[in-house]
Amino acid sequence: MPTEASRAPRGRAYAEVRPGDVYARTIRIEERHLSQGAELIGDFNPLHVDEDFARRSKFGGRILHGVLTSAFMAAELGMVFAGTALGYLEHNARFLAPVRIGDVLTIRWTVIDLVPKPRHGGGIVVAEGVAVNQDGVTVCTATGKMLVGSLPGDT
Repeated sequence: MPTEASRAPRGRAYAEVRPGDVYARTIRIEERHLSQGAELIGDFNPLHVDEDFARRSKFGGRILHGVLTSAFMAAELGMVFAGTALGYLEHNARFLAPVRIGDVLTIRWTVIDLVPKPRHGGGIVVAEGVAVNQDGVTVCTATGKMLVGSLPGDT
């Protein structure tokens, strides 16, 4: 049972979204993201979990799993359409630079297209995403497609 603090706010409905809309969030990457992430997804590659090994690699230290960077990006769209999303249809990510403990990522999605789907009671929101670290380095780009209900509460 979700607690009051964990309940998502009402998300945007398809009818409320326009091309050019921008949604953003910032997240600081912590050690727990790497350790709990490894446990959650079952990827214990030493680049993620072994500081000594990772320090000797070309990365010079532990890096976040790419799939977790991608998940942090997808989570922003999930929250924008919390309670109005009918389904996350597609997510494609390209990893451009490593993400490290202590990095602060700014994740920004821009709506680039809307595809009406009246049979589904809404439409597909197509967005392009980018994650940039505190140094202005783009670490990941993505595209996403979310099927969203036409009006609040229409899911």
